[in-house]
Amino acid sequence: MLKIGDFSKLSRVSIRMLRHYDEIGLLSPAQIDEFTGYRYYQEEQLFVIGRITALKDMGFSLADIAQILEVYDDKERLDTFLIARKKELEDQAKDTAYKLMLLDSARERLRKEQNMNYDVTVKTIPERYAATVHTIIPKYEDEGMAWALMGECRDQLIPDDPCFATAEFLDNEFKEENVEVVVSMAVKGKYEDTEHVKFKTLPAVKVASCIVKGCYHQMSDVYGAVISWINANGYKISAPMFNIYHVSPAQTNNPDEYVTEVCIPVE
Repeated sequence: MLKIGDFSKLSRVSIRMLRHYDEIGLLSPAQIDEFTGYRYYQEEQLFVIGRITALKDMGFSLADIAQILEVYDDKERLDTFLIARKKELEDQAKDTAYKLMLLDSARERLRKEQNMNYDVTVKTIPERYAATVHTIIPKYEDEGMAWALMGECRDQLIPDDPCFATAEFLDNEFKEENVEVVVSMAVKGKYEDTEHVKFKTLPAVKVASCIVKGCYHQMSDVYGAVISWINANGYKISAPMFNIYHVSPAQTNNPDEYVTEVCIPVE
């Protein structure tokens, strides 16, 4: 039998933590002297405390560890816990990687001393004959799903020059899911509608326009700048905004090379 101090040294777990484990029923001493109150552990319990420490290092909560210890010798049930924890850590890693990317992007913009005063002009997007897809996507970042539906007849299409590849979000407010979007591209010739692709002549529209180069993380700043310009110059927003993708992920894998034109219809 090992006194609690010796057990603490061998297991590298503090006496305070061992007492806590006892209080919550995770690991109790093998024996407590009823006269002195001294706590004693069996040597075999070093294996149990080792499992507890290993599971804590994996990020399991003490409540989870208590459940896992009950099935530790059942390899299939133990593996179920490990798989679930691995999935949680992978999701956390993706979230952390995304936040790191945002931080790197912000720092890069600071290093380049980018001018935040975006240039806004008023122009008319001409009438054009276009292939359009009107659909609901799970989230804004799933816009590619709408463009994928264009694939029903993409091989037949002859893009106009310019092709005005646009995405127009129709909801009146920001939505966390089920986003309504219309994507379109101007084409030459005439075509028959398919299940998802509809061909129509889109009217000319006057817009406040701002062309930006670089990744999409700056778009909120651009939208704010264009709307501020509209208000300051006596215009009113007349229809949902849309983006024209002059250089998009379809043309390059480098976000720094993206060229996007933010268009807000005005009157």
